Amino acid sequence: MEVLTPRSLGEALRIKAERPDAVPIQGGTDVMVELNFDRARPPALLNLNEVPELRGWSHENGMLRLGSGLTYTEAMALSERLRALAEASRTVGGPQIRNRGTIGGNLGTASPAGDALPPLLVYGAEVELAGPNGSRRLPLQEFLVGPKRNALAEDELIVAVYVRPLGSRQTFMKVGPRNAMVIAVVSLAMCVDEERNEIRVSFGSAGPVAGVVTAPLDEADDLPQRVAEAASPIDDVRGTARYRRHALQVLTSRALVRCLT
Repeated sequence: MEVLTPRSLGEALRIKAERPDAVPIQGGTDVMVELNFDRARPPALLNLNEVPELRGWSHENGMLRLGSGLTYTEAMALSERLRALAEASRTVGGPQIRNRGTIGGNLGTASPAGDALPPLLVYGAEVELAGPNGSRRLPLQEFLVGPKRNALAEDELIVAVYVRPLGSRQTFMKVGPRNAMVIAVVSLAMCVDEERNEIRVSFGSAGPVAGVVTAPLDEADDLPQRVAEAASPIDDVRGTARYRRHALQVLTSRALVRCLT
């Protein structure tokens, strides 16, 4: 297996165009699991750790640009701007995983249980993709097309995520067998959008992709039931569909208390 290590975004995009079979890796918290359990054996890895354009975050035209290499530890420091994302990041693995795992990796894996996805969805995030024909932006809802499936072309890379800061009335919660280092049985993010006078909710681990529900502020009382009805959970080793629907109702009620009182 080859390991290809570009030193700039331009070089990374050139290599990806020449070697679409090269699997991008940065934190490696998902990719290395696949390799270690012999679930995948790609001919090459595209190591993005030396690409400075993918790191950190910045302000851009009233939006926050989060580089795809932003780690969960770095996202935790954004609690004043992106509280729900910071709260979600605190629940990811242990310190070692948070120091290595990246937002871009969560998007690339596109797991319905990805902890970063519900907060990004309630922010109305857009994903920046780049390839040999230039860059494009997709709403995150369009980028996620199925369980562990996304709209990334084989010669493209995830470069960044753009989000609009929405104030402090937001939160993230998840249910699992323990408080940390666990895949969510269900997860939920909520934010209040004052400009649009609405509440947005996104839930994970209760459908093929993370779902989104919106409601006017004056219909907040109906939200727990609406969220449960919007979900399409399954029975698996972590929980039953019935339990997941119930848990989503409970989490939505608790999130409303946090965001509206």
